[in-house]
Amino acid sequence: MSSHDRDIASLLYRLAISYDGAVLGAALAYAAVRTLLGFRFTSKALHRVRAAPSLRVSDLRVILHEDRSESSDQEQQDRLVIVRGQVEAKSAVDGKNWKNLTNNNSVLVSPESRDKAVIIQRTQTFIYNEWRGVFGWSADIRAIFGRSWTKKESTSLRTVPFVLVEGGWLPSPDYAIVNMEGSEHPLPLTTVYHRLQPIEVSPHTFLQAIFGHECPVGVLDEEKVLPLGKNISAIGICNFKNGIPEIKSCEDLPYFLTEMTKDQVLVDLADKTKILFWSGIVISSLSLGVLGYCFFRNWNRWKEYRRHRQLQQPTQARGSEADSQFGEEEEVAGDVPDGQLCVICLLRRRTSAFNPCGHLVCCYRCAISVEREVLPKCPICRMVVRSSMRIYMS
Repeated sequence: MSSHDRDIASLLYRLAISYDGAVLGAALAYAAVRTLLGFRFTSKALHRVRAAPSLRVSDLRVILHEDRSESSDQEQQDRLVIVRGQVEAKSAVDGKNWKNLTNNNSVLVSPESRDKAVIIQRTQTFIYNEWRGVFGWSADIRAIFGRSWTKKESTSLRTVPFVLVEGGWLPSPDYAIVNMEGSEHPLPLTTVYHRLQPIEVSPHTFLQAIFGHECPVGVLDEEKVLPLGKNISAIGICNFKNGIPEIKSCEDLPYFLTEMTKDQVLVDLADKTKILFWSGIVISSLSLGVLGYCFFRNWNRWKEYRRHRQLQQPTQARGSEADSQFGEEEEVAGDVPDGQLCVICLLRRRTSAFNPCGHLVCCYRCAISVEREVLPKCPICRMVVRSSMRIYMS
């Protein structure tokens, strides 16, 4: 681990244990809330997917017609189904002319692999140098936050309308339109191109490296496609549009298009539900423990402060009494011999003896000042003073 990483780890550790662990407890509580919300979302999605029917494309129209005759329009709009089929461009099924299944119109072609697809995603990731420069000029704030602010990758996505059809050599005339509008779910893409290309070094790049500025040293090109004929499952809301079944994404579900079947999706959601549930329980217990320790620690400090204040009140009262009687003492004492002067102020007569050492070396006012100290000690023998006693001499 480098010195910079050690400094960051030390800073995070000090921040976590500050205020007797209150910051750490609050962070754990926030993580626990996020985990429990994720558990609720995943559990709800699991129940909905389990209750949703798994249909073929040819059975979709029949099921929707039956539901339309038995339910209202609003219930029909909320129909959640799981459809399994093959990807095909919508232009190939327009007009139900299945002789045009191999038509290349409105079909994307990968420039690298030459694969026919309906979705092409191209990502360029820039790799930066870790060199700090000859002079080591790299500010800590920039080193901590600068990399997250810099955009290091660019992504382009191209799509064409596509549908799901039945597989096999004799496809049926039924198909379902996949509506990608507003969907932010992950896509079941296949990687067809992956290459790291170095960037040629220029004099400007060399100067940037010398003075510690970040400069790209390589570009990682990656291309992913959703090819024609790929078997996928669509999990979403299905309704009719111009007499044709259409599937839209559902925001309450973590999946829309996936390579998994219904059983595989159920297993995956069940595993995530268990992990989120027990993680939430563990993190919640840790946060309660840390916050409870912080609460009782500060509660004990407050009680100790109150007890200390209550013990100081009689001493302060005695000090005020001594201040009120100070003028009277001066009038009664008159000229005090040197051997009877207070060893602290050297102005007043010795009138107070310390307990338990018994030394009579201070006036009443200075004795009260000694008692008010955090660790009161006798000025002669340095023994800890428990209290003082005023001595009256005739």
